[in-house]
Amino acid sequence: MIDFSLTQDQLQLQQLARKFTKDEIIPKAAHHDKAGEFPWDLIRKAWGLGLMNTHVPQDLGGLGLGVLDGCIITEELAYGCTGIATAMEANSLASAPVIVAGNPDQKKEFLGRLLSEPVLAAYCVTEPAAGSDVSGIQTQAKKIGNEYILQGSKMWITNASVANWYFVLAYTNPALKHKGLSGFIVPANTPGITVGKKEWNLGQRASDTRGITFDQVKIPEKYRLGQEGDGFKIAMSAFDHTRPSVAAGAVGLARRALDESIQYARNRKTFGQPISSYQAISFMIADMAKDIEAARLLVYQAGWTIDQGHRNTKFAAFAKAFAADTAMRVATDAVQVFGGYGYSEEYPVEKLMRDAKIYQIYEGTSQIQRLIIAKELFDR
Repeated sequence: MIDFSLTQDQLQLQQLARKFTKDEIIPKAAHHDKAGEFPWDLIRKAWGLGLMNTHVPQDLGGLGLGVLDGCIITEELAYGCTGIATAMEANSLASAPVIVAGNPDQKKEFLGRLLSEPVLAAYCVTEPAAGSDVSGIQTQAKKIGNEYILQGSKMWITNASVANWYFVLAYTNPALKHKGLSGFIVPANTPGITVGKKEWNLGQRASDTRGITFDQVKIPEKYRLGQEGDGFKIAMSAFDHTRPSVAAGAVGLARRALDESIQYARNRKTFGQPISSYQAISFMIADMAKDIEAARLLVYQAGWTIDQGHRNTKFAAFAKAFAADTAMRVATDAVQVFGGYGYSEEYPVEKLMRDAKIYQIYEGTSQIQRLIIAKELFDR
């Protein structure tokens, strides 16, 4: 039997996140966008309310919530500001490899840090010359005794300067291509780490995005995740857990653009009547609404599938690609509904359009999602 209703617990989570967004995020979103100031105050409050790190297992002291639960929370946070939501959600991506492949000691130490105080983590895979092609990274980790020496650079790392620890992907055997990649947990205060300047991006400016250089950084062998050569598999399996939530963020942004468009179309009058009465406008908004609903259903399916213990790679790619493209299209159409006002930063849809674009790029571009979908259809 199919049931599209949320449980009472999920409804309570949704209402908690919605209230936090209304009271805390929306009033401060424009400031953080213009100033590029990291939202530490909001992060501490969200952490205190239990809106962060919800995926940490119960046996470690966490809530042990599912991916679908996280999607419900993320949609609400992203409705207020996707830059702030991304700063909060980066913990999920960084810790997913630890949850998937960490041993008990690694989980206790590093997931425990996220629960003991409002600290952040970062996922370090992308490099200046390697984005979608993960196997093209240049960072290496050479084994010397019971340590690895990490050398290389990462780029576009969310939470780079504010993270307590990093998940880092590096080659331990470059000759084996992607099968020679290994994953490591690296405390941010380890000597040899240099964090670059804050990138002033098109959108999501509240998020801290920087490059990181690892120069002869010594990592204890005990901080390697899994076996040598497991890194690519670990990094990719993390995306099955996190891409539904990223897609949920795109849905939240699109929903905000829809609501702003409806409100404006009701109040804005031309030739003596509200512009909502014109088919050119009302049909555009109708298309926004139906696509947002479809995107949310794909997000829920992807989250539900992995929560049931099933492989969700195809569904996660469906959700990520469709929701990202929907967010960009809906935000662009919202600017069109607003006309000249939509092009001004005094109105919220200008920011929504800038923030939306990154959903088609990070955590796997929309083109990469289509490659994944095609591979799932033809090869599996």
